[in-house]
Amino acid sequence: MAAQLPVSSALNSVHAGHAERRSANFLPSTWGDHFLNHASDQMTNQNHVEQQFEKLKVEVKRMLDVDSGLVEKLVLIDQIQRLGIAYLFEREIEEALGQIRRVYFECRAKDYGDHELYTTALLFRLLRQQGYRISCEVFDKFKDTSRGGFKESIVTDRRGLLCLYEASHLRVHGEDVLEEALAFTRTHLERFIEEYSDVDDARNRNESLLAAQVGHALRQCLRKGLTRLEARHYISVYEQEDSHIEVLLTLAKLDFNLLQKLHQKELNDILRWWKELDVGRKLPFVRDRAVECYFWILGVYFEPQYSRARDILTKVILLTSIMDDIYDAYGTPEELKLLTDSIERWDRGVIGQLPEYMQVFYNALLDVFDEIEEKLTDEEGKSYRLFYAKEAIKMQARAYFDESKWLNQPQIPTMEDYMSVALITSGYIMLTTISFLGMGDIATKRAFEWSLSNPNKFIRASTIIGRLTDDIVTHKFEQERGHVASAVECFMKQHCVTEKQAKEVLWKEVDDAWKDINEGCLHPHLVPEPLLTRVLNLSRAIDVVYKGNKDRYTHPDLELKQFVASLLVDPIPL
Repeated sequence: MAAQLPVSSALNSVHAGHAERRSANFLPSTWGDHFLNHASDQMTNQNHVEQQFEKLKVEVKRMLDVDSGLVEKLVLIDQIQRLGIAYLFEREIEEALGQIRRVYFECRAKDYGDHELYTTALLFRLLRQQGYRISCEVFDKFKDTSRGGFKESIVTDRRGLLCLYEASHLRVHGEDVLEEALAFTRTHLERFIEEYSDVDDARNRNESLLAAQVGHALRQCLRKGLTRLEARHYISVYEQEDSHIEVLLTLAKLDFNLLQKLHQKELNDILRWWKELDVGRKLPFVRDRAVECYFWILGVYFEPQYSRARDILTKVILLTSIMDDIYDAYGTPEELKLLTDSIERWDRGVIGQLPEYMQVFYNALLDVFDEIEEKLTDEEGKSYRLFYAKEAIKMQARAYFDESKWLNQPQIPTMEDYMSVALITSGYIMLTTISFLGMGDIATKRAFEWSLSNPNKFIRASTIIGRLTDDIVTHKFEQERGHVASAVECFMKQHCVTEKQAKEVLWKEVDDAWKDINEGCLHPHLVPEPLLTRVLNLSRAIDVVYKGNKDRYTHPDLELKQFVASLLVDPIPL
């Protein structure tokens, strides 16, 4: 996946047979055999823990069913979602928010009530997250009609500002009030952080906790964060709050640790498969990022029912990473033509036509899809799934080949020509299609056709986020190593602008693509909501892995290692 998985270091010229070819000195895996040497065992007193877990679930369901006030219900739902346990109570949350929407919006028409900023923003965000088309007019009462802008009186309501800041990230096109809200809240929240950055005094504990939450939100907003990472962070904050609910906190910790054990076992199995491929010896020019790929896919779906889907998608993204390195850095034009034709034919009989290193990849690709077919045999009448998955891989290979031809051409393509290929090589159309495998009956033939259809505004938005984010972040490095022109170079040449100006415009396109994502998540849905969530989560993974203008996939840094450790190494103390 050229957009998400760019080549990492200065290229050397090496010999393979009689071919003079480029290669890259990739950094080795930062994890080595850690996860192979530390296989996941069952938790101590596993049966007791699971019994306690089920008992706490019943208690939380009872809390959700209680006919409480608006604020209490909203806060409870928000806490459940941010603690990462909302997947356990999807029906109860949907019913509660559906009732709130009917009472406060449908029955009252445009009477949005006199709720404070915090309640209004929380109500808006939770309903938008649920897919309801709630008007941003709910925030008009906080505007100063005489001078424009938001009222200065809300500046001191930092909790409300934080909630409005998070709500503003669910904006769609044309919602100017939320554009204003984002700029307004960011300015005042940054000022708040400056004021409280050194507060340690116990007398200011509440301010310190709020400052910590604000600082985290400014680095990573909820809408674009990975659910499990955000849950791990929020659990550590929530347990320090005097008002925390012990039942919720304990359930969240148990859930996190139980799922961590499952995820550790899955990763261990994937790494054993990866080690059997012997990629390090047979394909020394590719990136060894098996742990990082699993982390990426864990962001797409973490729930226990998607264990098989995670196994499939992680193996496919690893093979796509190999394919990317072959097309992007190692293969000769003649070899790449052979590989593209072989993938198009999908036939083991042609393997002898490929060079030895390509045979390793090609065999592994066909083996994985044979394994997928075997895993899906229990789903009668669903053979079409494998057909669309293979078509997605073939489309990926064709786009990689088209992109590779640009390397030897002196001219820089136009933005239109570049994006027509680069949005495919981002890998996100292919990954979306493959992510539907293992999703059960909701992944219908129509859903697979939708995933590969053109135009598809929702998936296109996700590919724009992936491609442009990568191109902006890796532009300098890619120029230095002599890579195919990126969107930055194409835009600079076509519009005769500076690098800075080009990046500003492209970041604006990323921002607009997020608005398209938000719009696509609102009712009515073109496909079932769980399928849309896969696309949303793929977009979130890009935001996290490339946060701060860093490509943490190709150049794994300490922060990414901490992310991985927090989800896959360190349990939460009970």
